[in-house]
Amino acid sequence: MISKRLFGQTIAAGAAAASLGACSLKRAPVAAPAPAPGADLRTGSGEHTALGPVKQVTAGVLDMGYFEFGPAIGTPVVLLHGWPYDPYSYVDVAPLLAAQGYRVIVPFLRGYGSTTFRSAQTVRNGQQSAIALDVIALLDALRIDKAIFGGYDWGSRTAAIIAVLWPERVTALVAVSGYLVTNLAANQQPLAPAAELGWWYQYYFSTERGVLGYTRNRHDFNKLIWKNASPAWNFDDATFDRSAAAFDNPDHVAIVVHNYRWRLSLAPGEPQYDAYEQKLQTAPPIAVPTITIGSDFDGAAVDGTTYRNKFTGKYEHRVFAGIGHNVPQEAPQPFTQAIVDAGHL
Repeated sequence: MISKRLFGQTIAAGAAAASLGACSLKRAPVAAPAPAPGADLRTGSGEHTALGPVKQVTAGVLDMGYFEFGPAIGTPVVLLHGWPYDPYSYVDVAPLLAAQGYRVIVPFLRGYGSTTFRSAQTVRNGQQSAIALDVIALLDALRIDKAIFGGYDWGSRTAAIIAVLWPERVTALVAVSGYLVTNLAANQQPLAPAAELGWWYQYYFSTERGVLGYTRNRHDFNKLIWKNASPAWNFDDATFDRSAAAFDNPDHVAIVVHNYRWRLSLAPGEPQYDAYEQKLQTAPPIAVPTITIGSDFDGAAVDGTTYRNKFTGKYEHRVFAGIGHNVPQEAPQPFTQAIVDAGHL
């Protein structure tokens, strides 16, 4: 992502409130099963260090790389990563779900790892609906009618968009940080200075200097983002380096830069996505069964109240205190439980 709510500052409440302004529903957040007091949410983090062989499939405009766990006949689960991360965010979650009989699919998003464009002429577009359509194409290629979706950061946004535009493909949703569908008009509104400071990298990407700097320094750049977004996560160099390999994708910089410029209306989208974006700009609610997760990264929005009204179906909210932005890798067992529970709402 990282989202407008950066690093738990006051933008969390402000941005969410802006997106909820047109919604008339008024519900209190539902008390949900929370991790036991004193429980170590990080238990099991780092237990696994390999995802297994990467698979490739033609999916829309992409040759898409993905990892697969569990039995082919299991209930499908699709887990989506964010920026600047990769499928290793689910290195501990995926085996836990597979052991319970789920079929788990963890793809590289466009611009990451072994996912490449089939044509040199395809626009290296990072807008939200394009990424969501990639995942729909992946489902079609793998002949998966519907799945439980889980994600954080770009992955949470993408899963939410699929739940809005193609709810028939979603059994249930686990969305870290709640409702992240980008509203371009809201993104034009200035924030408090402290909140704007958290956006430094988005402004950096808006310049050609930023493009050159990210191209040259993406390893150290992204490691800095990891540390800032998850200050209590003591990941080692080997953990970061396993994910950093995904940033060597030839389209990585172009996709990341376009994503953030598009969000600030500094780069155009493509006409074939206009109808999807028009619907998404109305901030439509999500009706599929959903569990949202708040972590320390979310700051004032951690309790979920600012986006509760955007979820109109069966719903729970959970708080993972002490956990940073990369929730599934930092807290694999409670994230796994959220996936299981969402499928039974």
